[in-house]
Amino acid sequence: MLFFTPSYIREARRALYVVHKALRYQKDLLTLKQLRKLRDGISQLQEAIRQEKKDSVIFSMQALEQCTLRVMPQHNRPGWRENIETILVAVILAVSIRAYFLQPFKIPSGSMQPTLFGVTGHPSSLPPPSLPIRILDLAVYGRSHLDVIAQSNETILHIEEHRFLNFFTFTQLIGDKHTYWAFAPSSALYSYFGVSVGRFYRRGQAIARGIVSSGDQLFVDKLGCHFIPPRRGDILVFRTLNIPKIQSRRLKNVAFEHYIKRLVGVPGDVLRIDPPLLFINGKVPAELGLQRVMSCSNSFQGYVNVPFSLYLSTPQDTFTVPPNSYFVLGDNSYNSSDSREWGIVPQENVIGRALFILWPFSTRWGWIH
Repeated sequence: MLFFTPSYIREARRALYVVHKALRYQKDLLTLKQLRKLRDGISQLQEAIRQEKKDSVIFSMQALEQCTLRVMPQHNRPGWRENIETILVAVILAVSIRAYFLQPFKIPSGSMQPTLFGVTGHPSSLPPPSLPIRILDLAVYGRSHLDVIAQSNETILHIEEHRFLNFFTFTQLIGDKHTYWAFAPSSALYSYFGVSVGRFYRRGQAIARGIVSSGDQLFVDKLGCHFIPPRRGDILVFRTLNIPKIQSRRLKNVAFEHYIKRLVGVPGDVLRIDPPLLFINGKVPAELGLQRVMSCSNSFQGYVNVPFSLYLSTPQDTFTVPPNSYFVLGDNSYNSSDSREWGIVPQENVIGRALFILWPFSTRWGWIH
């Protein structure tokens, strides 16, 4: 038992572990003669440990230590070196996981509500709570309390959005006299607080006061779709590449965007919407995710036709999903830009299935359905 093992034996075993570890790292830098000396020293110490002769163990351990110091290349600040190696391994592991297994994704809009939430804003006339409460709200619930007040009579001249670690979004508001910062996307400031270039504010007037709730952060399963094809009801993240109606309005210098919608039609399916129901091949689908949307309960409103849209603009319209394509809809059918408007998603555009909401820790936290 380890408890009854003599201390000199434990120290010798620890020395063997350290030398073995160093040898694994640096054996490619050693000559055959140096390797032979080290291995002889290791064998000698192992034999001494087996015999449990204290003097022999201590002598062999000291000899191995001296041999190691002579043979192994020495580094300044070895602790820093090990820390850097650990960080590099962690980075490589994270990049590998992101490339092949799981990818983080932030919900950009409200098209999947109430299943998944994008950024939302809630203006208020009340001042923000104390700093500890604001920190707790942000860390747990993803809520940012804004209190941007005009310091003088001035006009907003320029708005610029910045990202930190591709996770946090700040917006810089440049007035003709002062510069302001808001911990929120520029789109939320415009949509919920009316902040725009050219707007005039009087001294003491609130530019943006209230709460901005961050969009859900989730993991996307990239590996599963390679083994099990996407099925109706799955929530998919996909690239907008080669979807003409989207590509024509994309931002300059942006090759494609990422969208998230629910898969409702696979190749060969004949689709029709008769609000609030979706019909697939003449029947109401049984998939749980689609049933929840059509239930018109718990904030779901069912599916709806969009007049003058590309597909399914009336209850009589049908659409047959072509080969190698998917038809996707947002759960928030009344406020979703989806396949009704811009058409099918090529199968090769699919990145993976939405798997798990990892933040914020709201009632939606957990597995995605």
